[in-house]
Amino acid sequence: MSTARSNLRREEFWSRWWNLSVLWGCVMLLACGTPAILVHAQDKNPFAGDPQAAKLGESQFRANCAFCHGLGARGGGRGPDLTRAQKRHGSTDSEMFHNIHDGIAGTAMPAATNGGIGVGMSDGEIWQVIAYLRSVEKKASAKAAGNSVHGKELFYGTAACATCHMLNGKGGRLGPDLSSVGGSRSFEYLVESMRNPSKRLAQGISEPLKDFSQEYESVTVVTADGTKLTGVVLNEDNFTLQMMDTREQLRLLEKDKLRSYEKSRESLMPAYDQKMLSDKDLQDLISYLLTAGAQ
Repeated sequence: MSTARSNLRREEFWSRWWNLSVLWGCVMLLACGTPAILVHAQDKNPFAGDPQAAKLGESQFRANCAFCHGLGARGGGRGPDLTRAQKRHGSTDSEMFHNIHDGIAGTAMPAATNGGIGVGMSDGEIWQVIAYLRSVEKKASAKAAGNSVHGKELFYGTAACATCHMLNGKGGRLGPDLSSVGGSRSFEYLVESMRNPSKRLAQGISEPLKDFSQEYESVTVVTADGTKLTGVVLNEDNFTLQMMDTREQLRLLEKDKLRSYEKSRESLMPAYDQKMLSDKDLQDLISYLLTAGAQ
């Protein structure tokens, strides 16, 4: 009898222990899962169409986002133009929320939480930013009216863009990669970059959407044997300079062994004026960039 009662008590103890363990596990699962559910359950912006929320979102955008995406969200040296209706990483409210809240892997876009962007933003503030972006968004995708087929001929031909610029794995490495430019830059931005490239360089133009953005400062050096080299700065410290010359040769130079060393915000890219590229040809070229780079 004593053995039977003892076995019964053991069974009751383990049965209660198991039930409490399962209950505790469910409580912990709900506690841990609730924030994620709250964050991602909302597919639509609760502030959609609210002008006051959009105004608050503009303030948040200026404080946290404009450094990369530019004032007015029209794109900066590093971040894409967010006024475009079709965005490269998603155009719905929920996709935009996710991109801001969690960041975009493989790009320079950090998460908005934990101070990843500026001072960090709450969920409500992220929704306000999205309301602001909707208020400045162009309802139609930006498209140039030019002939993209002729633009491609210009890019790889007489305009010689491919000499310095890569597009979808084909072209040069001296200038910024233009593979994503169609999904990140406006028509107006590209026109200005072609007509007056030094203006963008003076503002600190950099390779877009990279974790470690390369600024395209021009540099001219004269080595100890009198060789003059011109190119772009890749990296430097107090003692050395790493550059790519106009022949796309990488150079690692010791500064104290150079006869001269001069950096400049004057672009190596020529200014494509009317004599070099008519308005029609420029429109065709940009049409090709917007078409090929928006994929």
